[in-house]
Amino acid sequence: MIDSAQILAARLLVVDDQEANVLLLERALAGAGYKSVTSTRDPRAVCELHRKNRYDLILLDLQMPLMDGFEVMEGLKQIEGDGYMPVLVITAQPDHKLRALKAGAKDFVSKPFDLAEVLTRVRNMLEVRLYAKALEESRAEIRKLFDQVVAERKISERLAFHAPADSIAARLEARPDVTEDSFADVTVLIADVVGFAELTPVLGADRLAPMLEEIFALFDRLAIERGVKKIKTLGNSYMAASGLPVASADHAARAAHFSLDMIEGLGRFNERTASRLQLRIGIHSGDVVAGVIGRRLFVYDVWGNAVNTAARMESHGVAGRVQVSENTRRLLAEPFLLEERGVLEVEGKGELKTWFLAGRN
Repeated sequence: MIDSAQILAARLLVVDDQEANVLLLERALAGAGYKSVTSTRDPRAVCELHRKNRYDLILLDLQMPLMDGFEVMEGLKQIEGDGYMPVLVITAQPDHKLRALKAGAKDFVSKPFDLAEVLTRVRNMLEVRLYAKALEESRAEIRKLFDQVVAERKISERLAFHAPADSIAARLEARPDVTEDSFADVTVLIADVVGFAELTPVLGADRLAPMLEEIFALFDRLAIERGVKKIKTLGNSYMAASGLPVASADHAARAAHFSLDMIEGLGRFNERTASRLQLRIGIHSGDVVAGVIGRRLFVYDVWGNAVNTAARMESHGVAGRVQVSENTRRLLAEPFLLEERGVLEVEGKGELKTWFLAGRN
């Protein structure tokens, strides 16, 4: 809740070239209990003052000889960008009111002053402004928490993806509850849904979870249609592989078709829900170790070089695009359009030649 003390502590700036008007407004605001009221009779100084002090409200006269209020508001727009412009305009011209609101002012008062009206409009504007600031701070805190969760997830992924295949295989061999197999020719796909961080403060977890569930259910259907095996999801990431547990000669093509289907499917989802989510997808072909793990809950998972490199293709990729390694590119034939991205310096892998999968012929 916003209380009176917060409102009365707001920073106010009075801008008017007439000294009598400035004194009248200063005395009225001070008499109402506002503790931080400053003024200037030079409109050219407003932008620099606001840049330094970030006023919660500027009471701005529109008709001044050196620089009118509309010019001042243009300068304030350069400071605030697309943000909130805290301006209450003062005018004696009725036709200026609508023009001022279109220019970005939030409200207006008319001359000659009705001080009771001025104080009421000032308080109402400040209350709205302080609620908006509190909401911005809350969103920033939610965003910070979300980023922490994502960072922890990325650390967990790196630990899993970096583990050498032979050491994991040796550990699996020591456990009777695990069945593992080596696959020399597999294509691994890792996709990250980009844009959830921006949606979290707006929608909240109770609405985001069903959205993500719907998107992943779509990917599951597409995977079945393309003969690709879903491995797991982690946060807003989706991992799949083709060429296992049953080997297939066209494993790279299946994964490539699946990746393009995913982007097209998410595009349809965005159109239907007015969302702007994107996929960042990485694909690599190579060897893996796959195993069924668990004593009570059985999970099929894969490890190894192909997983590791696919993770690098995703993390070093571009939102809205599919990045594939040179290994995968060699296996893709006529149906696909590929654009050479160039060589990337990838930690733990050195220089890797990469390509964008641009579409199908």
